[in-house]
Amino acid sequence: MIFGRVCLCAALWLLVQATLRAQPASTPLEAPRPAFAQWLEDLRAEAVARGYSAALVQRALGTVEPLPVVLKSDRSQAERTMGLDAYLQRRLTPKVVRTARLMADRHRTLLRRIETRFGIPMSLLVAVWGLESDFGKFSGARPTFSALATLAHDPRRGTFFRAQIFDALTIVDRGDIELAHLKGSWAGAMGQPQFMPSSYLRYAVDFDEDGRRDIWDSHADIFASIANYLLENGWQTGERWGREVKVSAAASLKINSAVPLQSSGCEAIRGMTAPRSVAEWRKLGVTWPDGRPLPAASMQASLVRAGSRSFLVYPNYEALLRYNCAHTYALSIATLADRVAK
Repeated sequence: MIFGRVCLCAALWLLVQATLRAQPASTPLEAPRPAFAQWLEDLRAEAVARGYSAALVQRALGTVEPLPVVLKSDRSQAERTMGLDAYLQRRLTPKVVRTARLMADRHRTLLRRIETRFGIPMSLLVAVWGLESDFGKFSGARPTFSALATLAHDPRRGTFFRAQIFDALTIVDRGDIELAHLKGSWAGAMGQPQFMPSSYLRYAVDFDEDGRRDIWDSHADIFASIANYLLENGWQTGERWGREVKVSAAASLKINSAVPLQSSGCEAIRGMTAPRSVAEWRKLGVTWPDGRPLPAASMQASLVRAGSRSFLVYPNYEALLRYNCAHTYALSIATLADRVAK
C-alpha cells in the first residue's frame, strides 16, 4: 500500500516537471506592475488627456502616496472575515439600537418627507446612516485620492478603483467639495452615506435644493441620497427585505438536492439559492423559527444561510447587497431597521 502511494507521488512529480519543461522559460505568468511613482505619472498624464486641467491634476494627485494600511484593511474586512453572530454582536449593540430609535424620532419630519418621495422606510434610512457613519459622527479620515490610488495600483481590483479616481476628479472639478475636505474611508468611500465617487455622481440628491449635493453635512441630502440609491437599485415600495426562518437537517438535505445556488451576481448573491415561492419552501420543510409552518404564498424568496441562522429574503434584500455585497452587512442593516420600526 505504501509502495503504491510512493509510485503515485513519483508519477505526479514527473508529470509536473514535464509540464514545466514544456512551457517557454521566458514567458512570465503575469506582467510586472510598474512602480507606484511611474504608475502615478502615467495616471496623471491620462487624467490630463481626459480633459482635467493640469492644475487640478497636480493639486489632487501631485503628492499622492500609497497607504499600506489601506491594503491591510482591504484584506481584512470584518464583513468577510467574521461570522454573522459575532458581527451583529459587534455592530448592533444596545447603545446603537437606542441611538437609532432616538435619531429616527429626532429627524422624523424630514425622514417622513423622504419616505413619501422615494418609498424607502425611514427606519431603513436611519439604519444605513447609523452603521455607515455612526449617525454622522465619523465618515473617515483617509485622504480620498491616496486611498483610491493605493487600491488602483493594487492588481486585485485596480480597474475599478482607477475609474473611481477620475470620478473623484470630476466631483472636485465641479466644486461639490473642496479638495482639502475630501477624506473618507480606507476604500475611498465618501460622506455620511459612504458613497464611492461613482455612486455619488449617479445617486446623490440635492434634496434641500441649495444647489449642492451635500452628503457630508446636509441631513436632507444624506437621507435622500441613501433613499435614491436603494430605489435605483431595485427596492420595491411596500415590500419586506425578508425574515428569519428555521431549516432542519432534513429540510437542508432536501434543499441541497432540489434548489441550486444562483449563478450570477456578486459573491454574496451567488451564495444565495435560486428564488422559489414561499409555498415551495414550506413544502421543503422550512418553518418560522418557532416551528410554525410558512404560509402557502406565491411570493418569491431565496434562502440565505449565515452560520447557524437562515433567512428567506425577497428581492429588496438584493438592493441592500448592492450597497455592500456581504450578508453580514445586509443582515445587520435589515435587523437594525426592523428594531427601529418596532
